[in-house]
Amino acid sequence: MLTFEQKLAVIESFSELQRKDVSLGRVNFHYEESALDKKTVVYHLHPNGNGFVYAGNLEGYDTDPKGMVNIRDYTEEELRAFIRASIDSLAPGAYAEGSALRGLGEKIWINQDKETLVLIHEHDLWNVYAMSNLEMAFETYEEAVEYLHEEGFIQSK
Repeated sequence: MLTFEQKLAVIESFSELQRKDVSLGRVNFHYEESALDKKTVVYHLHPNGNGFVYAGNLEGYDTDPKGMVNIRDYTEEELRAFIRASIDSLAPGAYAEGSALRGLGEKIWINQDKETLVLIHEHDLWNVYAMSNLEMAFETYEEAVEYLHEEGFIQSK
């Protein structure tokens, strides 16, 4: 488990996030550029290492009623990928009118440079998007995954 200081260092490496100190030594981080009303990405990071990240717009996470996921036992790599996916899910354009991503099941993929791509199954194709721009289309899931792996991407949690 990462310490509070280690988690704080990872979170503070995201220049898009603004720190908000709250009670009992806890810290929140907000994404002020969020296209949605939701702005809190990291919620109640506690000095004991406990804390939450917003995943309400992401599939594949077991969220609480507020859309949060506990990050107590996350590795540094998992935490970085998760926070990037959370920010990207709130970014302007991700849910804009007519966006190819709005309301669809999506799987977020991330590389070492923290760039993200989204894999979506739509109209019998597996499409890879960079935000709302179509990058590639594949007939099978296996082809899409092979492409993403070749390009250095791993699936976000």
